[in-house]
Order: sequence, then C-alpha cells, then structure tokens
Amino acid sequence: MTGRARVVAFVAVVVVLVAAAGFYVLREGREVRAQRAAEPDTAQAPVDAVADGPRIVFRHTGIDAEYGHVAMVGLDDPSGPRAFTDVVCDRVAARASGASCLATERGVATAYTSQQLDADWQVVDDTDLPGIPSRTRLSPDGSLVATTVFVTGHSYMSTGFSTATEVHAFDGGERWGNLEEFQLVVAGEEVDPVDRNVWGVTFADDDRTFYATVATGGRTHLVEGDLQARTLTAVAEDAECPALSPDGSRVAFKVDVDPGRKVVWQIAVLDLATGDRAVLEDGPRGLDDQVEWLDDDTLLYGMPRRDEPGVTDVWSVDAAADATPELLIEQAWSPTVVP
Repeated sequence: MTGRARVVAFVAVVVVLVAAAGFYVLREGREVRAQRAAEPDTAQAPVDAVADGPRIVFRHTGIDAEYGHVAMVGLDDPSGPRAFTDVVCDRVAARASGASCLATERGVATAYTSQQLDADWQVVDDTDLPGIPSRTRLSPDGSLVATTVFVTGHSYMSTGFSTATEVHAFDGGERWGNLEEFQLVVAGEEVDPVDRNVWGVTFADDDRTFYATVATGGRTHLVEGDLQARTLTAVAEDAECPALSPDGSRVAFKVDVDPGRKVVWQIAVLDLATGDRAVLEDGPRGLDDQVEWLDDDTLLYGMPRRDEPGVTDVWSVDAAADATPELLIEQAWSPTVVP
C-alpha cells in the first residue's frame, strides 16, 4: 500500500469512528432526555411556605442542579412541592429549632464536617469529623447532636469497618466524646472489649437516655445509653441502627434475616416493656439505613434505585409484621420528621 493509500485509509477510519461517536452521543442524549422527562415533577415551593408547619426534611437526590441539597415537604403532602435550602449534606437531621448536617468537602484533601444550623439554616457551629459521614440524630428538643462516621486506623480491625460516634450539645458546648469510652454492660457484667464499635444513636426525650448499636466479638447489641452515668447497657442482641418511637415505647432497627453468608437486612420492632420482637416480613428486604418514625405507628426509610445510581426514594411502612411498604417521597434520602 502506498503512502497516499495509507493516508486515505486512515482518514476513512477516523471518519467512521467520528460518525459512530456522534451517533452514540446523539443516542445517549436522547436516552438521558427521555429519562429526565420521565422523572417525577419536583415542583418547588418557597421555604417559608413549608418551614412554618409540620414537615419532612430530607436530602434531595434527583439528578439535577439541586442534587444533595436539603429539601422539605409538608407533612400532610409528602408528594407535593418541595422547598429547597442552600445547604448541601450527606446526612441531615432536623427539629423545629435547627438541624444537624454531615457533609463532605471535596478538594485536594477531602474533609468531612459536622454543621449545626439554626431555624433559618445558618451555621451556628462547625466541627471537623474524623471520617466518612454515616449517621446523625438530634434529641427531641434539639439540644443534643449525635454523629457517626466510618474511620480507619483501629489496630484491631482486619476486616469489616470501624466507627466513631460522638454526642455533644447543639451549641457546641458540652461534649461527651467518643461513646466507645463509655462503660459497656452486657448480661449485668461490666466488660471492656477492645474491638467495640458504637453507631446509630437515637435519643429519648429526657436529654440523658439514648439507644445505639454496639458491636463486639462478632455480635451486635442494642444498648441503652446514659450520658450522665457514661454507661452503655445491653438490652437485646442482633439489632442495628435503632430508632426510638415518639412515645418511647418501641425501638425499630434493622436485623439480618438470612443466617447464611449473605447479609439480608429487614426491619424489626422491639417492645421495650415486654421484650417482644416483630420482624416486618413483607418490609424492605435489603434495607441499609437508620429508620425514622413518621408517627407512633409508621416508619420511614431510604432505599436506592437499582437502575439509577445515586438516586434514592423514601418509603413508609406500618410498624406491623404484615405491613406492605409504600413509596412516600421520590428522589429523597435521610428523612427526618419535624412535627
């Protein structure tokens, strides 16, 4: 083949590749536009129109300009117009008096922060976090904040994960430090395992009592915590990411319902007075979230869409063994109820 023939052949190949790429871009563009056209209408409302009444606050996960922003909808109209704030969070928890926001600040060196915001979504306290944001909760009156992050560097960790969970006053004042330093009590005995991990705090309404998960020795425990006594007392086994009902009578949590090697999460509800436990057999299999109580009878949780990475929805389910989940808020995550 002559030099000229080689050039002609090369140009022909380039033309074919460019044409193919153009066709691919056009096809993908049509698919993206079709996908976005099929997305639910996220009609917007002024913040003041929603923030003055009972509401559900959450992280918006629609693939649009508001992705990651904190939004809210009226408690009586979860599928209605949502109001967006200027705040971006990985996890959010809210009360009428303010909110807790865990966020990732990406750059040359990625940083993680915990922010407390007032009722107008202005930062009143800002603290660095030692790891990747995982969970946050506020006490019922908004005076206490709990944060959980994933961390590395624990010498006892060879597999699995490690956490750091802390509780502090909303205004950044009193701090109780890492809950791993609290005295752990299991079966009436004080124990001091080096491999303990604590996560998933949920507060009672006395600004002292809380519940959380403690993992040690390959088992998880639901513990009742006491901030004043600095103790964690096991009350049940095989429970993760608890949420205390508004009336304080029950705790919902996730439990592994597959005894084999594959972990399959499901929601369970424990009656604290009787010790009776009910697994929501028709609930969300594969749940990996800390649930939230909508009211004394209904639970909320986030679930990712299998076919749309990054997009999640909030579902509701009655706290009954035979309840069936229902889609509540599309394109949402980390729901929190402000009654």
